[in-house]
Amino acid sequence: MLMAQLERFFKMESASGILLFFFALLAMIFANTPLSSLYFSFLDIPVRVQFGDFIINKHLLHWINDGFMAVFFVLVGLEVKREMLEGSLASYQQAIFPAIAAIGGMIVPAMIYYFITQNHPELANGWAIPMATDIAFALGIVALLGTRVPLPLKVFLLALAIIDDLGAIVVIAVFYSEELSMPALSVAILAIIGLITLNRNKSGHICGYLVFGLILWAAVLKSGVHATLAGVIIGFCIPMKDKQGNSPLHSFEHILSPWCSFFVLPLFAFANAGVSLHNVSQDMILSTLPLGIALGLLLGKPLGVFSFSYLSVKLGIAKLPEKVKWKQIFAIAMLCGIGFTMSMFLAGLAFTEGGSESTINILSRIGILLGSCFSAVLGYILLKMTTTEVQVN
Repeated sequence: MLMAQLERFFKMESASGILLFFFALLAMIFANTPLSSLYFSFLDIPVRVQFGDFIINKHLLHWINDGFMAVFFVLVGLEVKREMLEGSLASYQQAIFPAIAAIGGMIVPAMIYYFITQNHPELANGWAIPMATDIAFALGIVALLGTRVPLPLKVFLLALAIIDDLGAIVVIAVFYSEELSMPALSVAILAIIGLITLNRNKSGHICGYLVFGLILWAAVLKSGVHATLAGVIIGFCIPMKDKQGNSPLHSFEHILSPWCSFFVLPLFAFANAGVSLHNVSQDMILSTLPLGIALGLLLGKPLGVFSFSYLSVKLGIAKLPEKVKWKQIFAIAMLCGIGFTMSMFLAGLAFTEGGSESTINILSRIGILLGSCFSAVLGYILLKMTTTEVQVN
């Protein structure tokens, strides 16, 4: 009986979003009860991997953020490639509307954050935090409304979130890389050549990609470029079709998707959402950093997505999807303010000093949680109000 109920739950479209919320809430409970020492000690467990003279020695939190999240970015690479070749980004007409919306959703939140924090130079590095959209959470909330939401609206959100992820990848590569190690980069380039060779030969053996991918991840980790970028490269190198006509990309995506939805992202949420509020006052919650992030998500995201979408149609650059109304686009734009996992990931890159328990990291996560929660609630209400008469058979 229990197994049947679990099976039904994991088949729900909203299951991944529900799990994210549950593990984030669990982390908050652990961090603010007598279990807090156990929680933070768990994240500080040292994990060491050594192969000859090559050593990776990091705390468990860093393995989750640099290792497990790299697996998630492999899935992102696979999804982006699939959508570009045969999905919602396969043609100019399909891609231009969500692409412009995504650009607006990145520019305006960063501007709002900048204007709020401009007198605090120590916070300048956090400008990218409110640019992100948590695709699992946003799609999970849409799934709660079922068939009331028109399919083109779901496709719009999916395409927008995928392009948003691409933007985050570019930001990470350009702005959040450390001093570069040329020997490590040389190994990374050789691993990429190996992956491209497999791709050009249309090899369908996933093991080969995993071997070169693991070498690439380790080299990128040591190079100063963020290790998750290796995941995107691996995803792009998996071929759509192999010599036998099978699709390694679809197969690998099918394997990775449930692991990322039901293990990697919930684990990331559990490791990063645990904010201790013991020494946090009301003045701190309303201080510049959390305010800049929260308003960037809550105001910047919907304003950016909606205004750029509206202008693109009015200027004749793009067309509004069929069966979709502007008020529904605004509801989706509000849901894009759910930054959550991706925003926390960017916050960890922006503010690296002092560890996860430093004041600046705690305040950044408070801002993310506030902005994401309000965006989720308002987005759900608006989407429910604007889709009451929509019926999809």
